[in-house]
Amino acid sequence: MAATRPSFKVAGRTGFGSRTARRLRRDGIVPGVVYTGGEAARPFQADAHDLALFIGEGHALFDLEIEGEGKVPVVIKEEQRHPVRGDLVHIDCQEVDLEQEIQADVAIELRGAEDAPGVKEGGILEHVTREITIAALPTDIPDEGLTVDVSEMTIGDTIQLDAVTPPAGVKFVTDAPEEVTVATLNPPRVVEEEEPEVEEETELVGEAEEGAEEAAAEDGGGEGDSGSEG
Repeated sequence: MAATRPSFKVAGRTGFGSRTARRLRRDGIVPGVVYTGGEAARPFQADAHDLALFIGEGHALFDLEIEGEGKVPVVIKEEQRHPVRGDLVHIDCQEVDLEQEIQADVAIELRGAEDAPGVKEGGILEHVTREITIAALPTDIPDEGLTVDVSEMTIGDTIQLDAVTPPAGVKFVTDAPEEVTVATLNPPRVVEEEEPEVEEETELVGEAEEGAEEAAAEDGGGEGDSGSEG
C-alpha cells in the first residue's frame, strides 16, 4: 500500500432518480454514493473522464473529499458499468476505519509465463482464479493486487492458493486454500489430421468401373446386331 493516500475531490449531489442520473451521464457526470456505518449515505457526483482515469490507476484505498466537507478514507464497494460500452455509470464507495480489518476482492496476476519451461515446450498456461477475497487493514490492501510467479512451471504443474504467500498483514478468506487453483500448465493440444474418406472414395471408384463395364457391354451388343443383319 502506498505510504501517502491519493485524494479525489467530488461535488455534492442533491438530485435523485433515474431521470436525473441519465441527465448527469449525458453531461459527462457519474453519480455516486459513499456509505458510512451507522450514518446516512452521502450522494456525490464526479466528472466521468477524471473519475475513469483515477480508478484506472488502481487505488485500493483513497481519500474522498466531497466539496465543502472533509476528506474520508474509502474503498470502492461497487462499480456499475454500461453493459455494451463498458463506461462507468455509477460508483459506490464505503468509508472505512483505518484501524479495523475489512474484506476486499483483489486481482491475481501471473508473472513470468514467457519463461516457464512448460510454456516454451508448447504447453498451455491456464489462469484459473483471477480474483480472491482477502482480509486486511485498509492500509494493507495492495493497490496492484497479488502477483504469482509461474516462471518455473513445467507441463502438468498446478499452483494452488496455499502455495502463494500473501503480503504482510493480508489473509486469504477461504477455508480450503489448497482447493483453490490459481494456474495450471496443460500439455499442448494435439491436432488430429482428418483421415481420407476411404469408403466414399471406394464407392466412387466402384461406380466408375461399373459405368465403364455397362458402356462396354452396350458397344459390344451393337456390333453383334449389325453383323447379323449383314
